Amino acid sequence: MELTIFILRLAIYILAFPIYLLNFLGLWSRICKKCFPYFLARFTVMYNEQMASKKRELFGNLQEFAGPSGKLSLLEVGCGTGANFRFYPPGCRVTCIDPNPNFEKFLIKSIAENRHLQFERFVIAAGENMHQVADGSVDVVVCTLVLCSVKNQEQILREVCRVLRPGGAFYFMEHVAAERSTWNSFWQQVLDPVWPLLFDGCSLTRESWKTLERAGFSKLKLQHIQAPLSWEIVRPHIYGYAVK
Repeated sequence: MELTIFILRLAIYILAFPIYLLNFLGLWSRICKKCFPYFLARFTVMYNEQMASKKRELFGNLQEFAGPSGKLSLLEVGCGTGANFRFYPPGCRVTCIDPNPNFEKFLIKSIAENRHLQFERFVIAAGENMHQVADGSVDVVVCTLVLCSVKNQEQILREVCRVLRPGGAFYFMEHVAAERSTWNSFWQQVLDPVWPLLFDGCSLTRESWKTLERAGFSKLKLQHIQAPLSWEIVRPHIYGYAVK
C-alpha cells in the first residue's frame, strides 16, 4: 500500500510541477488568494444545500449562550464568504475574522442578504493571532472548514479560549482524516501533498478531533459523521461544540 501511494504521489508531483514551480517563485500564493474566494463562493452554495440540516442542528442552540443582555455576541473565525450567516439567530452581533482580504466583497453581499444579523466588523487576521479581539469579549466562536487549513491548531484554540467569556462556547464543523485502511483514507494520503496548494492550505489528513480533545474545554460534544457531500474524499466530518 505504501509503495502504491508513493508511486501515485510521484505521478501527481509530475503533473502538478507547474504549480509547484509557481509556488517556489512566490507567485502561486498570490494567485490562490485572489481566486480562492470565487471558488469558495460556489462551493459553499453546494455545501450549504447538502449540509443544511446538520448546520441547523449544530447552530440550533446558539441563543442559549447569549449574555445577560439577551443579545448573542458571535465571532466567526475564517468566515470566508459568510456562508453560515443564515443559520445564526436574529439580532446576533457578528464579528468576522479572515486572513484573506479578498473575501470582503463576498461578505458585504452576505450581510445584505442576512438583515436579521447585526454585523459589527471584518478583521483581517489569522486565527492564531486575534489580538484585535479583547479577552473574554464574545459569547460564541464559530469555526467551520477552517481547522483543516490553519498553520497551528493548538494556537488557534488557545486564542478561541482567550476571547471567549467564561461559559462561552466554540462551535465547529470540519472535514477530517478518514478511518484508516479505507479507500477514502488511501486517496486522502495520495492527494494530500498537492491538496493544500489547490485549496489554500487545506489538508485532507488532519485528525482535528484529537486537538479539540486536548484543548482543555470544560465540556466537549463531538460527533463523527459521513457528510452527505458529492465530494467523497471530504465526507469524513466532525461537528459539535465545546464550552469554556
